[in-house]
Amino acid sequence: MFGGSMSTPAHQGISQKEKNMDWEESLHIYEKVIACESEALKIKATLRVGRLSNLAPDYVLARTVPILVELLRSPLNSSSPSIQEAAAYCLSRIARKGDGSLTTIIGQSGVLPCLLRLLSESQGRFRRVLIKCLWAIVICSSPCRAIVVRNGGLEIVLNLLASSMDDTRRYLLETLSSLSLLREVRRVIISFGGLPLLVEAARSTNMVSRARAAQAIGLLGVTRRVRQMLVDLGVIPVLIELLQEGDTSTKLVAGNALGIIASHIDYILPVAQAGAIPLFAELLQGSEHLGREIAEDMFCVLAVAESNAISISQHLVRILQGDDDESKAAAADVLWDLSGYKHSVSIVRNSGAIPILVELLQHGSDDVREKVSGAVAQLSYDEGDRVALADAGVIPLLINLLQDESEELKDNAAEALINFSEDPLQRERISEIFDMPSFQNMQNRLVQIRASDEHTVRSLRHMSIEQFTWDPVLG
Repeated sequence: MFGGSMSTPAHQGISQKEKNMDWEESLHIYEKVIACESEALKIKATLRVGRLSNLAPDYVLARTVPILVELLRSPLNSSSPSIQEAAAYCLSRIARKGDGSLTTIIGQSGVLPCLLRLLSESQGRFRRVLIKCLWAIVICSSPCRAIVVRNGGLEIVLNLLASSMDDTRRYLLETLSSLSLLREVRRVIISFGGLPLLVEAARSTNMVSRARAAQAIGLLGVTRRVRQMLVDLGVIPVLIELLQEGDTSTKLVAGNALGIIASHIDYILPVAQAGAIPLFAELLQGSEHLGREIAEDMFCVLAVAESNAISISQHLVRILQGDDDESKAAAADVLWDLSGYKHSVSIVRNSGAIPILVELLQHGSDDVREKVSGAVAQLSYDEGDRVALADAGVIPLLINLLQDESEELKDNAAEALINFSEDPLQRERISEIFDMPSFQNMQNRLVQIRASDEHTVRSLRHMSIEQFTWDPVLG
């Protein structure tokens, strides 16, 4: 029972009798102990509540929270441990139990302002217990994070980190990473000098906390100034390590944050040189749809640099030769995008991708064939690629696709065949399709699109500098 023999140390194992105790009766006894005059009995009973909190029903612990809050608010005394220390220990144990509902109850009890005040005044072991209590509450509850921030908790945590080099530093960093998920924290964390600590949290805490810090880093990195600061603080290798070692959700967060960092031309090569390309190739082959999307976007960014495009194409060819249709479709989609880059046209051809694409166009799944047809259509704008595609036997396949049920396949095939028809070296090879309605319809659409593009270009040429710089507000 909570108020039974007080000679049992708080760290000793739980007996079978304790596992089968009457919790209602135990709570009644604990309330009687707290009402007595003996400080020592109160401390021992409260420590025991914390020790047994994993066994106690949630409804009993919920009724215990107000008692503990009142103990934490009582005047400090010189005993060690103090009743406030015992209450903080017990609250931290309760906060970590279950689905977080008890943490919400703790946050609504009004304890957090008191906890923060005590943190500013405490030292030694008492401070360590308070830090762990705050950590347990903050990592489990988003509403509690908001309460902490509104009561100056961010400044207190940052001040403690400035002087903390012991085992409590990890708890403070994990607390900071949790608080950084709040927009109001991200708005001020730079001016408070917290950005280096956030990068440290992404590097050296547990994986959940590192992922939270990486998420905040990604959100902060959207502005150019902060992106530069993050790179100077060494964030690229930190995110690479998370992308390499994290679980699936952590890799998604780290990959997205790294994509934001790499979105500036100055950081494309450093990100690739840190080892990003093979890791994003793994993400492209993963089971998560979001992961494939992140990898596709990242490859399109990194491929702006020609040396990166060469490496990316090699990984894409390897994936196209694999067995997973979703990964092959994603790889073909990236090649589709890369084929529009001026320097990547010859890179795709030299990578050996074209014969593989032609083979997949014939024997791949529906999704793979649609993505491949788009890549083929894009490649067909280049004379050298048209020769390579024709030599690989693509023309009969494209002609057959004009009769396919998929509108996307038909459109992509017709677009490619139009490019072949405009090539004097290839025109004779496709003369049989000139009278086909699907080909003629696509040809007419393409002519209209090109005419519209040319009209837009001519219109822009006639616009003056004043028209470009005119402000609709200032006039």
